[in-house]
Amino acid sequence: MGIGLDAVTALSPAGDSRAGEVLRLRREISRMQRRRSEHPLLPLEPAFSSLLPEEGLQTGTTYTVSPSPSLVLALLAAASRKGHWCAVVGMPTLGVEAAAAFGIELPRLILVPEPGDRWLAVTSALAEVVPLIAVQPGGRARDADVSRLSARLRDRGSTLLITESTASGAWPQSEGSIRLHDQHWLGVGEGWGLIEGSTATVSARTRHSPLSSSVRVRLPGAHGAVEELPAEHTAVETMAEMTTLPGLRGHEATPLEYPRLAVAG
Repeated sequence: MGIGLDAVTALSPAGDSRAGEVLRLRREISRMQRRRSEHPLLPLEPAFSSLLPEEGLQTGTTYTVSPSPSLVLALLAAASRKGHWCAVVGMPTLGVEAAAAFGIELPRLILVPEPGDRWLAVTSALAEVVPLIAVQPGGRARDADVSRLSARLRDRGSTLLITESTASGAWPQSEGSIRLHDQHWLGVGEGWGLIEGSTATVSARTRHSPLSSSVRVRLPGAHGAVEELPAEHTAVETMAEMTTLPGLRGHEATPLEYPRLAVAG
């Protein structure tokens, strides 16, 4: 299997060379051609097992996810560790060090950071051979193109994670949604510190299970895998937030000397 991290630069087409690079990508993928996946589900981290009724991602379907690199990497990690190839399209800020921290096998990770307006063609080509693909759309897709891509996903047994975007609008034919919210970073002080990870709430719902399920997790955990946080940890976290509010501090508390460090995740 010939494309992995070495192809990052080559698969970032620009200008008039985009069409040629997409064709080259198709040729490379043809060498990796696989038959349709016989597995009905792709694995998720054990901490996410309660989120979806099947305790995994259905193959041949699409899920809408929050545009969070932490969430995307967490959803790719378990499948990658099981030996599946994964791909990330249109996310130039997603780093390989962060991917490795989540336990993703880098030799089986394909990155296409800047596909431009060819993002849909690249995604369709990757769906021929890659079981799990995360995509940040570069624009709104036509209904006919979405239908063709959905048919290819079903035929090849690939699973697509589409990040939510105002530019692309709501993605039709989605099996469900997986969202991250209430994220808090660890290791960051009042204007200083080294980021050690984060805690967040991840919630999900599907067409067959419209009631939302949620879990509080650490991303990543101490050993890379996502860790579910016990209820008492969440309660302590909430109390810590409340006591840092200016109105709940002691009257003699001194104001902050440095602004809080803003981190996007």
